[in-house]
Amino acid sequence: MGFPKGFLWGGSISAAQIEGGWNEGGKSPVLVDYCTAGSTKERRQIWYLDKDGKREHRNWGAVDELEKGCKFAFFDDLHYTNHVASDFYHRYKEDLALFKEMGYTTFNTSISWARIYPHGIKGGINQEGVEFYRDVFKTAKEYGMDPVITLYKYDEPVSLLEQHGGWRNRAMIDEFVEFARVCFTEYKDYVNKWMTFNEINIIMPRDGQKTEKNQRNLIYLHNQLVAAARATIVAHEIDSNLKVGCMICGNMSYPLTPDPLDAIARYENFQDFFCYSADTQMRGYYPPFAKRIWGKYGITPEITEQDKEDLMNGKSDFIGFSYYASGVVTTHKVEENGHTAGNVLGTVKNPYLKANAWGWQIDPVGFRHLMHLINDRYNAPMFDVENGIGLIETEGEDGICHDPARIEYHREHIKEMKKAIEEGVNLFGYTTWGCIDLVSAGTGQMDKKYGFIYVDMDDQGNGDLHRSRKDSFYWYKKVIASNGEDLD
Repeated sequence: MGFPKGFLWGGSISAAQIEGGWNEGGKSPVLVDYCTAGSTKERRQIWYLDKDGKREHRNWGAVDELEKGCKFAFFDDLHYTNHVASDFYHRYKEDLALFKEMGYTTFNTSISWARIYPHGIKGGINQEGVEFYRDVFKTAKEYGMDPVITLYKYDEPVSLLEQHGGWRNRAMIDEFVEFARVCFTEYKDYVNKWMTFNEINIIMPRDGQKTEKNQRNLIYLHNQLVAAARATIVAHEIDSNLKVGCMICGNMSYPLTPDPLDAIARYENFQDFFCYSADTQMRGYYPPFAKRIWGKYGITPEITEQDKEDLMNGKSDFIGFSYYASGVVTTHKVEENGHTAGNVLGTVKNPYLKANAWGWQIDPVGFRHLMHLINDRYNAPMFDVENGIGLIETEGEDGICHDPARIEYHREHIKEMKKAIEEGVNLFGYTTWGCIDLVSAGTGQMDKKYGFIYVDMDDQGNGDLHRSRKDSFYWYKKVIASNGEDLD
């Protein structure tokens, strides 16, 4: 049976991780512009001045705010990988042509809020940014792609954080909805499939501690869920043909032991991290177990009657998700070396799986398992937005990056994806992360390669940014041409 006719094949990127041009074309800084690269063992660092004017840094967070009196700052002796990234801002026509050569029928990227509204509503629309994305999407359509575009990927303008103090302020909801309105209006001729917040659940507390940060993040998340719903309502008002989905970071996990408490812990992990956000966006209301979560963290979000109405009227039209690796959950004590990084989410090691250099446990079967869980729970169209692996790679003496590990990773995941569709999963598209090398979200590295297209740039800023086709480029081209049948 295989993949259905019209199944969307492509790749996924994001504005902050690929564009560069961080201060060009009217764009204002976003959080990651203040970040330096980490490593296989360290998170990326964000830099600032404390209230005494002293230089400080700490781990970057997907949403962030500084203590009163502190200020994000740049330092001349540091290298910020996002400032240049892969230079898509200047090379997008070249890159889109390479996507066309691979045979893409879709591609996913995000729109930098800081290019459209650099200083929020009060600062006005930046027309140069509007026209940049118009040409990107127009070119993609001319190349036969049906883009699926994301509005937000942890990159609100820092100027808005300074104005409003972050997502705990409900003023950010209005700012986001107006940003979304401009995008839906300006690009509806080129884009009819949208997603609001990328991996909106990534800020969900997971340690069970009643800390100020965890309580703050639940408030952040509520305001983002409301903003997403209101933006969805606006999209449907602008054009009833527009489809707006949510996008959830996928967490597939297993209990470590047959202990019933491990089984309950695993299920609660799935409820807390995945379903709390997905249920709210797909069903239009918080699930009953939200009360357990709020009690655990000692907080109840301020949910107005208007919020409830908006969540119900702004339900998502489809569910997008990411999947990279799986994890293990247990209530039992595990030795220190029994844990692994597991993307940005730490986990217990699974003895049955291999991992990459960053500790991600490679599990193609878990990909199929997660798709069934999502399909059974929501009975709605599904879109796999991100699936990929970070590897250390260089070009060989022949000028080609030979990446058999990437081919193997995607081959096995596509096999499981095909099985899931044949078993009834309602999946309409697959975009790999990423189609071209870019800055890693978690570590800020350029050395960590993700794409089918090699970009000559490293963590220290060495390289001329030339593009070259990896072995996986030709392999994925063959996969697309055969609609997923030829995986050799």
